[in-house]
Amino acid sequence: MENRIRYARTHVTRNEDLIFERTSPGKSGVALPPLDVPSAPANQILGANLYRDDVEGFPEVSELEVLRHFTRLSTWNYGVDTGLYPLGSCTMKYNPRVNEVVARLDGLATDHPYTPESLAQGCLKVLYETARCLAEITGMDAVTLQPAAGAQGELTGILMIRACLAERGNPRRYMLIPDSAHGTNPASVHTSGYEVRNIKSNAQGCVDLAELGRAMTEDVAGLMLTNPNTLGIFEVQIREIADRVHARGGLLYMDGANMNALVGVARPADFGVDVMHLNLHKTFTTPHGGGGPGSGPVAVKRFLEPYLPAPVVEQTPDGRYRLDSDRPKSIGRVRAFYGNFGMAVRALAYILANGPEGLRQTTEDAVLNANYIMTRLRDVYELPYDQPCLHECVFSDRRQAARGVRTMDIAKRLIDYGFHPYTAAFPLIVSGALMIEPTESAGKAELDAFIEAMRAIAAEIDEDPQFVLKAPYSTRVSRLDEATAARTPILRWKPQ
Repeated sequence: MENRIRYARTHVTRNEDLIFERTSPGKSGVALPPLDVPSAPANQILGANLYRDDVEGFPEVSELEVLRHFTRLSTWNYGVDTGLYPLGSCTMKYNPRVNEVVARLDGLATDHPYTPESLAQGCLKVLYETARCLAEITGMDAVTLQPAAGAQGELTGILMIRACLAERGNPRRYMLIPDSAHGTNPASVHTSGYEVRNIKSNAQGCVDLAELGRAMTEDVAGLMLTNPNTLGIFEVQIREIADRVHARGGLLYMDGANMNALVGVARPADFGVDVMHLNLHKTFTTPHGGGGPGSGPVAVKRFLEPYLPAPVVEQTPDGRYRLDSDRPKSIGRVRAFYGNFGMAVRALAYILANGPEGLRQTTEDAVLNANYIMTRLRDVYELPYDQPCLHECVFSDRRQAARGVRTMDIAKRLIDYGFHPYTAAFPLIVSGALMIEPTESAGKAELDAFIEAMRAIAAEIDEDPQFVLKAPYSTRVSRLDEATAARTPILRWKPQ
């Protein structure tokens, strides 16, 4: 076992005690000067109900101990600045630092949302230009930047479909969702008042046209399609899918969370999409993970433009910018003010820095990286849908499961090799899925190291599956009892 671990790519840092365990009575991180004003008891100033004489177990440490403690803890983090982050579907790409600099400029980071339009022309222009760029990239006619995340973008788009169909006389009852869709789609549909009808995929991992033909009735408002889907596969019959939905009076919604596989190469509007959302925190490299902040703009065709959330930023004939709130058909506001403004700043900086050719290259590099991984691993991990992928590839643990090792076990062993695990057990239509998305951020050397690690793990399973079942070995905490941790977590430290 020691010999095997020696070849793992591990990041060696020292273990760290809890800050509570470093306490020494009387130590303090501050030394305040004597008061030069009359003193008064704190309980009188704050109020007796807000004052405590002591905090039980509160650590007493020096400033240097605090500084070193939290600096060392920071070295335990793993993120895109540390190494490859191959989470499938999440698109954990690198965030250029210049975007962060731009988002913190005075006048962009400091303007108040209630600033009068006459004094916020620069910020309004940022919103206007971001929406214009996104409309051009998608081929759509209008964009709202209000939704704060992809799931809220989904809800916004479906609500606009409902409003449009209701004005036509019948909002209808159902929304179709393929089994290869993102997991938030059904929740968005239910929240908007529709019922979900699922469509099974065909043997190629795409929408089954026969299933769609049977399901697309006069009671169906439309199809909510993820394209490329969660298998990383492009719906090659997308035009026929759109035609069949439109022929029955329905609308085609596209979940654009995987738009990073299409930017600069294909425009959803050109293959029949009526409304879609984008994830700025995925495709256009704003921060992702840690709960946000996110941004999920929605782009629509012209006939849906009246239903956009208000207000909408417009440019007047004299070149100034204004907020148009006089929109009688609007579905209403879905987010305070105008959305997460800082995300629009970052996205616009990214789009302008790359330009059309750079955005296309980003897409092509992401697709190349995913296909490279798929090709190099297909002989050791089962590929349930054996065809070229786009931005991500999905394997199955079927071969390893025959030896008693599942996708989560492989993911834990991968930690010993110095990599963040892939997405395990999703999408659900692949049993024991290993979902890998390298993004365009990874270079060939890092991809080769990842591939070598995955191949080494497959060999370990063939030789000694029990060894892999006990991984990880190089972490400070060994394999956890995940069921107990989820059901009865210990959330408070108690002094011994």
